[in-house]
Amino acid sequence: MNAQSQLSGSEFFDVAIIGAGIVGCAVARRFALAGAKVALIEKGSDILSGASKANSAILHTGFDAPNGSLELALVQAGRQEYLDIHQDMNLPLVETSALVCAWTADEALKLEGIAEQGRQNGVDRLRLLTSAEARTVEPGLADNLVAALHVLDEHVIDPWSAPLAYVNQAIALGATVLRQCEVRAGAFDGEWRLETNQGGIRSKWVVNAAGLFGDHVDTCLGFQSEFQIKPRKGQFVVLDKAASRQLKTIILPVPNEITKGVVVCPTAFGNILVGPTAEEQDDRIRATVEHDTLEALVALGSKLVPGLAHIPVTAVYAGLRPATEKKEYRVIHRAEHNAITLGGIRSTGLSSALGLAQHALNLHGGADRGEFSSKATPKVCMPNLAESRSRDWQAENHGDIVCHCEMVTRREIEATLSSPLPPGDFGGLRRRTRAGMGCCQGFYCNAKLAEISKGCLATPLAVDQEGGK
Repeated sequence: MNAQSQLSGSEFFDVAIIGAGIVGCAVARRFALAGAKVALIEKGSDILSGASKANSAILHTGFDAPNGSLELALVQAGRQEYLDIHQDMNLPLVETSALVCAWTADEALKLEGIAEQGRQNGVDRLRLLTSAEARTVEPGLADNLVAALHVLDEHVIDPWSAPLAYVNQAIALGATVLRQCEVRAGAFDGEWRLETNQGGIRSKWVVNAAGLFGDHVDTCLGFQSEFQIKPRKGQFVVLDKAASRQLKTIILPVPNEITKGVVVCPTAFGNILVGPTAEEQDDRIRATVEHDTLEALVALGSKLVPGLAHIPVTAVYAGLRPATEKKEYRVIHRAEHNAITLGGIRSTGLSSALGLAQHALNLHGGADRGEFSSKATPKVCMPNLAESRSRDWQAENHGDIVCHCEMVTRREIEATLSSPLPPGDFGGLRRRTRAGMGCCQGFYCNAKLAEISKGCLATPLAVDQEGGK
């Protein structure tokens, strides 16, 4: 295994993948499974440190995707592959289904069109419901509901364990993961020579999966970017686990041309989230939260599901989607330069990631040409963090519990710190274990986490008494 390597300068890769978000992790796995020698390059301290760290965790069916689009094909291919592999990898699949809810007569008129689009997209398990019928599915919906479309095969997953499983499988197949490694330039003369802050990387192909910086990376590689990233901020509120008694189904609005709208949604971890907003901004790094917007999200959740009123807020956060000037995915294959760009992957990226990885391998064509020699698929089994299944703290002899809000054991934390790809920063530790993500947000456990993780994180949680790191 070669999770985090120092560059030798002489090593040559079949494929260098720039960006270790959900798409980059899936692409690394797919090429590694095909037998390619892979380098996964991430400028952040850990994987999922950009757009992929914040999303609604829905595994979409594609019922509302544009008919005949590449996005639809990749969402459905990615979803199917997740369904095929999740049990072997011990990844959760929470069977929530979804209700597209019409709260006005005008919105109700649109439901049949959405249902027909879904049927044309090959999603058959759809039912148009009256308001009374919808309440048999979700009794807590507000009285002013007019009608709903029930999408039975929408699910919720763990949005962080899945990409970690993908990259762990790539590592088990020999992939190299380079974190805090920023690509600054690239030149192609039959092979790629990438300049990074850690030294040079030589590769036959490059795949740009840089998310919020996809257009900048294309420019660094010497291309005239065919799209411009226009970051779209989404703010979320996360309600206490008590809210899970009020809602079991994903509540979707009737979408518009710009966004799928604000979702009220169960999470795999037993909370209810409300969001995201859709706010254009220029900043590609900072995603702030605003009090008035968060208050509006809380109010909206209570308006749609009155039982959520007075449920305390556990956490708030904001993320950035890598939107572009066009709605569709921006997949660009430059065969003459051995380069593939996977850009403009927005709300559906979690669902389509495995499909995008299949597509990238097909565009590359190396597997079909016999350039690679595939190996046996290594077993990867992720620790379960979902509330719907048994957790470590429920096992005998689980030892100390460090985070009592999320019931995270010391041995879970120690296991992730010694795993093939340990967290690079505190955010990565939280995403791998959920420690510090409960209602106290680490107030009671951060000191213990700092002690356990001392010397393990590139950015330590604590500063020592002499002021050093």
